[in-house]
Amino acid sequence: MLKLVIPKGSLEAQTLRLFEEADLRVRRGSDRDYHGTIDDDRVERVSILRPQEIPLYVQDGLFDLGITGQDWIAETGADVEVLTALTYAKSGTGHGTRIVLAVPNEHPANSASQIPAGTRISTEFVELTKRHFAELGIDVRVSWSFGATEAKVPEIVDAIVDVTETGSTLRAHGMKIIDTLLESDPVLVANREAAADLAKRAAMDDLVTLLRGALEAEGRVLIKLNVAADRLDEVLKVVPSMKSPTVAPLSDGGFAIETVADKRGVNRLIPQLKAAGATDILELPISKIVP
Repeated sequence: MLKLVIPKGSLEAQTLRLFEEADLRVRRGSDRDYHGTIDDDRVERVSILRPQEIPLYVQDGLFDLGITGQDWIAETGADVEVLTALTYAKSGTGHGTRIVLAVPNEHPANSASQIPAGTRISTEFVELTKRHFAELGIDVRVSWSFGATEAKVPEIVDAIVDVTETGSTLRAHGMKIIDTLLESDPVLVANREAAADLAKRAAMDDLVTLLRGALEAEGRVLIKLNVAADRLDEVLKVVPSMKSPTVAPLSDGGFAIETVADKRGVNRLIPQLKAAGATDILELPISKIVP
């Protein structure tokens, strides 16, 4: 039913992993294949293309929905419907990226508004950069970069607009960030005509539920334990929960408790639960959380 396109490159591996965790595994003949299938009748076919191309392909109806970055939607000006943000990046869930203006450390400017007219700027985000400086009323010279943008400073250009997560690569090349043009996360976008089709929209909503559920579950585990009635209050003081833990009576007069906890804190949580009186403590993986 749905024609889907997902990003190739830095987001490819994590996107494929997310789809697998959402029970939407993309099957390909090899890692080099640009097309694949999902064993789900809601998805007709899958293509894997550069995220720069995806917004316009979805806008033009070549695909019903796709995953790309907010940065490339802004750069291309594509008219698509954003179904949901997918807060992950190549370094892990929740780590978004920024499109930043950077100059050499010795450059006198400390903000975009201090950039002098005629400044040479290299970037992949040509239109985004032109619009940003047009709004500032500064006439700059923007040139397209095919990669290794930071290597062009200062011999070829005076400044760059580039994508970064932490800024460490720019700092390593003797550059400082003086402005953020855009904060960007991957997003699931839809062709507006396809999204208006009732059957296709229902299928899109199902996929959003599965993908969001897999993202919500990342980094979390299910904790199950038992506790005697006289230690219940003490244990509940230690138990974390998303809303409130599930507490059920046991036949021996005690209680069973279930709760969701962050995986990274479990190494401290379990000893605390044990010390508070919990017994039969289980830690179980979670594949999806759907509120």
